[in-house]
Amino acid sequence: MIYTDFQDEKLSLFGMGCMRLPLIDGVDSNIDKAAATAMIDYAMEQGVNYYDVAWGYHGGNSELVVGEALSRYSRESFKLATKFPGYDLGNMGKVAEIFEEQLRKCQVEYFDFYLIHNVCEMNIDAYLDDAKYGTLSYLIEQKRAGRIRHLGFSAHGNVDTIRRFLEAYGEHMEFCQLQVNPLDWTLQHAQEKYDYLTQAGLPVWVMEPLRGGMMCNFEGENRQKLQQLRPEETNAGMAFRWLQRLDNLGVILSGMSTMDMLTQNIATFQEHKPLTDEEANILEEVANSLVDSIPCTRCRYCVPKCPLELDIPNLLALLNDGRAVMRYTTRMGIDALPEEKRPGACIGCGSCMAMCPQNIQIPDLLAELQAKADKLMPWPELRKYD
Repeated sequence: MIYTDFQDEKLSLFGMGCMRLPLIDGVDSNIDKAAATAMIDYAMEQGVNYYDVAWGYHGGNSELVVGEALSRYSRESFKLATKFPGYDLGNMGKVAEIFEEQLRKCQVEYFDFYLIHNVCEMNIDAYLDDAKYGTLSYLIEQKRAGRIRHLGFSAHGNVDTIRRFLEAYGEHMEFCQLQVNPLDWTLQHAQEKYDYLTQAGLPVWVMEPLRGGMMCNFEGENRQKLQQLRPEETNAGMAFRWLQRLDNLGVILSGMSTMDMLTQNIATFQEHKPLTDEEANILEEVANSLVDSIPCTRCRYCVPKCPLELDIPNLLALLNDGRAVMRYTTRMGIDALPEEKRPGACIGCGSCMAMCPQNIQIPDLLAELQAKADKLMPWPELRKYD
C-alpha cells in the first residue's frame, strides 16, 4: 500500500469512501452489513487505514455500519472521517446536536478528520455567518478539546467560493476534499481549484476519482486507446494512475459496492505507477468525449428533498443511457417503476436542484427523459422484439 505523510499522520493514499456500500434489494438505506463488514476487514488487512463516512450517506446508516465494523479494531489502527451536513441548510444551527450523535453512531470518542461538508454557492453565506449559526466556532472548540484531530472542508463550489471560505477560516483549515478526475479537470475546473489550494498550502483529498463510475465505462474505440497505452490496466486503474501524477494529494477516496471493486482498486495502490504526460493527455481526451453526459455522481443529496421521493440518480442514469442511444433498456427501466415514481411524476418544484452539488437542471432533464420514453413502445411490447 502506498502511504502519504500528513503532519504527524501516515495515511494510506487509497481511502475507502462509504457512500456506495453494498445494499440489500437495491435500497440505498438498507446496507448489507455482512458484505460491508467483509470489505472493511479486507481493506484493513491490506493496509487501508482511512475511512470516510458522512451524516447523509445511505440515509444516515453509513456512520452506523462503518462505526460498528471498525469498533472491532484498535482505535489507533484506523483514521475515521465524517462531516457536518451543511449541504442541507436545515442543519444550520444544529452542529452540536449532530456532532454528538455522530460520535455515538460511529462508536468513537474523537474523529481523526472532520469536514465542513460541501462548501458551495448555495451555503457559503450560512457557513460564513458564524455569529448566527456557530458552526465553525463549535468545531474549532471540539478540535481544541481533542474530539477532532484534523479539521478541513469539502467543496463543490467554484474557486471564488473556496477563496471566500478560506479568507474567513483558512487559519483553521488543514486540508480540502475536491472532486478531481480526468473529466472534471477541465469540466468542473478542478485544475484551477487544485492549483489554488496548492498555492495556499493546503493538501487535497480526492473524491469522485472515477466520476461516479463514469471513468470505468469506456468502451469500443475509447477502450482500445487506453489498452494501447497500458494493456494491463483497467479503466479504473488508468484513472487512479492519472491521479498519482499529482504531488499535493493526501488521500484518494473511492466508493465501492462489491468486493471485486475493492480488491482491484487496492491492487492498483500497491505500487506507484503514474501516467506519463502523453498518457494523461490521451486519457483526458477520452474522458472529455463524455461531456454530453449528465454529470450526476449519485451522491443522492437530492432524493430526501424530493416531495415525491423520486430516485433521481437512477432516472438521470436512464437518461444518460437514452442520450447515448435510443435504447429499449431506457423504456424498460422506466416501466419497471411504479407510475408515481416515473420521471413524468416530477412537479418541477426545484427542491432537488437546491441540493445538487453539480448544479444539474433536474426537472428539465426528467421531462426530457419522459419525452424520450414516450417515443418508444412500452416494455411489455418491446420484449417481443428482444
